[in-house]
Amino acid sequence: MRRCNAFVSRWKGRLLHSAIHVISHLRLLLRWVIFSVVTGGIVGLIGVVFVYAIQWVTSFRIGHPWILLTLPLGGLLIVWLYRITRDQNDRGTNMVLASLRSEAELPVQMAPLIFVSTIVTHLCGGSAGREGAALQLGGSMGSVLSRLFRLNERDKRVLILCGMAAAFSAIFRTPIAAPIFAMEVVCVGAMHYAALVPCTIASLTASWLAGKLGIPLAKFAVDDVPSFQVIPALKILLLGILCAVISILFCILLHQTEKQLHKRIPNPYLRILAASGMLWLLILLVRNQDYLGIGTDVIGRAMGGAAVWYAFFAKMIFTAVTLGGGFKGGEIVPSFFIGATFGCLFGQILNISPSFCAAVGMVGLFCGVTNCPLASLMIAVELFGAAGAPYYLLAIAVSYLLSGYYGLYGEQTFLSSKFTGAPVNHKTRKL
Repeated sequence: MRRCNAFVSRWKGRLLHSAIHVISHLRLLLRWVIFSVVTGGIVGLIGVVFVYAIQWVTSFRIGHPWILLTLPLGGLLIVWLYRITRDQNDRGTNMVLASLRSEAELPVQMAPLIFVSTIVTHLCGGSAGREGAALQLGGSMGSVLSRLFRLNERDKRVLILCGMAAAFSAIFRTPIAAPIFAMEVVCVGAMHYAALVPCTIASLTASWLAGKLGIPLAKFAVDDVPSFQVIPALKILLLGILCAVISILFCILLHQTEKQLHKRIPNPYLRILAASGMLWLLILLVRNQDYLGIGTDVIGRAMGGAAVWYAFFAKMIFTAVTLGGGFKGGEIVPSFFIGATFGCLFGQILNISPSFCAAVGMVGLFCGVTNCPLASLMIAVELFGAAGAPYYLLAIAVSYLLSGYYGLYGEQTFLSSKFTGAPVNHKTRKL
C-alpha cells in the first residue's frame, strides 16, 4: 500500500511539473505571437509603402530621363541628411549585424534615413537594391519596438531579427526564405533557432499584409528545366564554380571601390559628386537605363533567355560606384541581376537552357555573396518552384564552399572553416 501511494504521489508530482512546464511554454508562445504579429504588421506596412515608393520613383525616372541630371543634387541631399542627424558614420546593414552581437543600440533615425535616402538614390538614377533598406528598416523598427515592450537584451535581439525577417518578407514576398535569411546571415555556422517561431510569425504576417495591399508573391517562370542527369549536372557544377568566382570579384569590387573613394576623396560631399560624375559617364557609355535602380526588367529578360554578354560586369561597376560613393540602397538585388545575366550568358555558351541557368546563377551568386546556403535554397524554391531543386542545391553548395570568407557584410562572422570544419571565428574578408 505504501509503495502504491508513493508511486501515485510521484506521478502526481511529475504530471504537475509537466503541466507547469507546458503552461509556461504556452505563455511564452502567446507572448511571442503578440510581439511578432505587432512587429510583422508595423514593419510589413512600412515595407509596402517603401515598395510602392520605389516603384513610383522608378517609373518617374524611366519616363523622365532628365531626372538623371539631378543625381549630384540627390547625392548632396543624402550626405546632408546623414550629417544633420549626426549619423555620418553610418555603417548600414553592418550596424544591424553588429548590434545582434552586442548591447549597442540601433539609432532611432536609421529607419527614416535609409527609407528617404534609398528613394532619392533610385529616383536620381543610382544603381542599388532594396534589401539593404529592408534589413535596416526592419532591424531599426525591431529595436524601437523592443524598447517600447521593455524587453531584455536577449529578447531585444530576437525582435530585431523579427523586424529583419518581416521587412525582407514584405518587400521581396518570400515569406519562407525571409526568416531563414534573418537567422542565417548574422553568424555563418550558428543559426539563432530561438528566434525561429517569432521570425516565422513576423514574416508570415508581413507577407500576408503585403499581399492584401497589392504586392504579389515573387515568382519567375523557368523554361526547360532538365531532368537530373550527369551532363547537365556537370554543367551546373561548373556554373556554381563560376558563381563563386564572380561573387568574390563583386565583393572585392564593392569594398575596394568604397575604400579607394574614401581614401582619395575624404570629404563626403565631394565624394558623392565624384561618384555622380562617374555614373554619368557610365550611362553615356552604355546609352540606356538598364543598369540603374533595381533592374527588374533586365532580370525578367534574363529569365526569358535574353541577356547581353557584358550585362553582369556592367551592373557590378554601376553598383560599386553608387554605393562606394555614398548613395544608399542594397547589394542583394544587384547580386540577383548579376547572377541572372551571367547565368543566362553561361546557358547560351554551353547550350543548356539560358532561362534555367539564369535561375541557377541568381541563387548561386546570392549564396556566394551572403554565405547563406539554406536561405538561398528557400529563395530558389519560392521564386522558381521545386522542379530544379537538385540543380539549385548543387550550385548553391559549390558556390558557398568556393566563395571562401568573402561577403557583402563586413560584420558577418564565420564560426568554423568552410573547408575543414575547424573553429575559425573571424569576420568577412574585405580585401
